[in-house]
Amino acid sequence: MDFHQLTIAAAARLIEQRQISPVELTQALLDRVAALDSQINAFITVTGELALKQARAAEAEISAGRYRGPMHGIPFALKDIINTAGILTSGHSKIAIDNFPAHDATVVTRLYNAGAVLLGKLATHEFAHGGPSFDLPWPPARNPWNPAHFTGSSSTGPGAAVAAGFAPLTLGTDTGGSIRIPAALCGIAGFKPTYGLVSRHGIIPNSYSFDHCGPLAWTVEDCTIGLGAIAGYDSNDPTSADRPVPDYRAALGRDVRGLRIGVIRHFWEEDAPVNAELAAALDIAVKVFCELGARVSNVRMRHLQDYYDVKQVIAESEIFSVHQRDLVIRPQDFGADFLGRTLAACLFTSADYVNAQRLRRQMLDEFEKLYEQYDVLLTTAGGPAPRLDQQAGNGFAQKWERPNVYPPFTVSGGPALAICIGFSASGLPLSMQLAGRPFDDATILRAGHAYEQATPWRERRPALMPGVARVPVTPRPRPTATLDADPSMREQTRRCAERAGLKLSTDQYALLYESAPYVLAMAQRVAGKFPWQLEPAGMFSASGRLAEPKQS
Repeated sequence: MDFHQLTIAAAARLIEQRQISPVELTQALLDRVAALDSQINAFITVTGELALKQARAAEAEISAGRYRGPMHGIPFALKDIINTAGILTSGHSKIAIDNFPAHDATVVTRLYNAGAVLLGKLATHEFAHGGPSFDLPWPPARNPWNPAHFTGSSSTGPGAAVAAGFAPLTLGTDTGGSIRIPAALCGIAGFKPTYGLVSRHGIIPNSYSFDHCGPLAWTVEDCTIGLGAIAGYDSNDPTSADRPVPDYRAALGRDVRGLRIGVIRHFWEEDAPVNAELAAALDIAVKVFCELGARVSNVRMRHLQDYYDVKQVIAESEIFSVHQRDLVIRPQDFGADFLGRTLAACLFTSADYVNAQRLRRQMLDEFEKLYEQYDVLLTTAGGPAPRLDQQAGNGFAQKWERPNVYPPFTVSGGPALAICIGFSASGLPLSMQLAGRPFDDATILRAGHAYEQATPWRERRPALMPGVARVPVTPRPRPTATLDADPSMREQTRRCAERAGLKLSTDQYALLYESAPYVLAMAQRVAGKFPWQLEPAGMFSASGRLAEPKQS
């Protein structure tokens, strides 16, 4: 039996019927990791001994008639910013290379309670930010469809591990697309749940306003099974939503006839144009939904740049605050990609941050009007994946300059799903994104599942062979950052850095000067003539609970 090709749904049926054992499945996957991960670099830590111990316990419980449900005996792996008691949680960084947490993250506890089996911890970008980087303690993950290519950021290991058949379920985090991008480029399903639906307690923070934790798996149904195990209120997470968790898997049985789908074409045709192969695949995906009986029409939203500005000002300010102490004390221990992205946040003022949160409030009101007209919003997710040696070593200014298609549904706080819609001529995956109203996760999963059932893309797998040498990848030389910035901008930038307590080298200042014009332009764009009464998004109530988005 090809254990690595079993979906969670299929493996769960076989385990429940005792046709395979959790020990067989776990050992087969551990053997596959041992044989192939040298080509992919998905894992930072393999917990083989623990996994087999948990698998034996699951087998004994199931044999005794104590079957817990579809995750019982199913192996999973975690992005290495999710705490595991007594097991390294490195953040893929030298900064946390000796971080062995005392307690598990809530999502880990919930998977253990469901009877799941931990295979190990997976690669990411440094603290889920920047990258791909070759100057960190572990190499970047590779794309199983072609190991010379990029996996997407920043749940790099989770995306690669599912596509390579190392684990049927992985957990990643998504702050600006970090579940959806790897899912798109690795040809799998990746789901960002509604903000507050899944606890973030015990996960190294990136952005308090935007961090989500969610599943990556081969199919939408498998994502739904994983979500069912981890969703629910957690008093340890101040943003956790105290509301019942529905049976998401039950919703998959409904068809999509009459579902109102708004197609956001201008995102991929005008704002961030995609290549011809992806554009054609998106047109066909829209046609599939029409044939399934959905009511499909085009819709326009703001330009992508607006959402990108809001997300960047808020998220970069927050991750700078998370790591400010270490940025002051030991900046040399961070990778260049992390510094190139994060240092520039010292240029934002408190007014910039509040302006971005107020602009976000206006955007949330606009989303409410969309939700009255549409059940699902459809747009591109990405692909084909670029070569890793082209992606690594890029200048940092473009990371501030170029918007992408993921922040709108980060800003909205609602659910968003990336799924495969075909392959390029070179054999690399292409993907679309489905998004919707907060806490209507079931509708998005239902739509994605219906599409998968109507198309053949889940039948195709990457071809990995043991004994093949890792494909050599030499990152192109990083563009030389210079100190030739405008003198007044240099002075403003230096004052901001010193005010933040930063003591930077000449090279680090050069990184900061490179991004400064784009960062300051972004701050100007989020400033607006807001009415006095327009409050920022994410305000807390007197009870200390985060105010939930309005429901349509």
